[in-house]
Amino acid sequence: MDARRAELPRGKDLLSEINRLKQERNAVILAHYYQDAAIQDIADFVGDSLDLSRRAADTDADVIAFCGVRFMAETAKILSPQKTVILPDMDAGCSLEDSCPPEQFRRFREANPDHIALTYINCSAAVKALSDIIVTSSSAEKIISQLPKDQKIIFGPDRHLGGYLSRKFGREMLLWPGACIVHEAFSEKELLKLKAQHPDAPVAAHPECPGNILDHADLVGSTSAILKFALESPADTVIVVTEPHIIHQMEKAAPHKTFIGAPGADGNCSCNNCPFMALNTMEKLYLALRDLSPVIEMDEDIRLKALKPLERMLAMASSTVGQGDISSVRVTGD
Repeated sequence: MDARRAELPRGKDLLSEINRLKQERNAVILAHYYQDAAIQDIADFVGDSLDLSRRAADTDADVIAFCGVRFMAETAKILSPQKTVILPDMDAGCSLEDSCPPEQFRRFREANPDHIALTYINCSAAVKALSDIIVTSSSAEKIISQLPKDQKIIFGPDRHLGGYLSRKFGREMLLWPGACIVHEAFSEKELLKLKAQHPDAPVAAHPECPGNILDHADLVGSTSAILKFALESPADTVIVVTEPHIIHQMEKAAPHKTFIGAPGADGNCSCNNCPFMALNTMEKLYLALRDLSPVIEMDEDIRLKALKPLERMLAMASSTVGQGDISSVRVTGD
């Protein structure tokens, strides 16, 4: 057994020790909606990845304990370079991030110099640094609407989100061939069965799902948009097509409603649970706070290059202007 884990506190002692360490370290605990319910309940903030990073940046915390996946913790470090950012398990990666190695993305960009790179936030800091504008699932539509119609676009790394945006806006894009293993696991056949069983239940789906799933959705949106829709819908039952741990927040906020997670291929598998998010546990959170490890480290040159497309996204997402001036957007090299 790992010596670090030999004498871990348990139960209420584990909770109290995490809270004690949080105070001692002047830490803020962040939990993504896809984390285990116990981690969500102990977190200071629960939400989408970028929203969490921005909230943490606004605190006076010295330490950010990010219970999510690696690219999320990296984003927190990009926005809060003076803070120590820890991730309970450094192996908590992302299939979208893994699908887009920086050097391959660089070569792809160089082969298409007349395109700007609109890159989903689910990517490494190194890929962000090679991008022109970062987007989230909640900001992508507003940002694309500001780009001139004749502007050629590379969209990566999620081909499903890119395909959804391409269809909605009628814009051809070069799509990087990445995908989220969780959102690809949903079955159209099983979703249709579920809709037949609950004909009055609306369907809320994440745009990382394939198009044949999104075709059956009443709402296509980010995790926060799905949560808002589920709570505000007059329906008593809502079918949720994203990683099912978000249902914990729905049930807390609306215990009188029924929320049904869409099934995977055989109707029973847990393949729509994110295996990367599951690597973070309460025990690992305790150890990370105790040892301030694993810690996110980043080359300052990469951080500054990655910050620029993030700042462009924030500016464009808050803009009330129509088509924006992108003359200064292009990445010009190292």
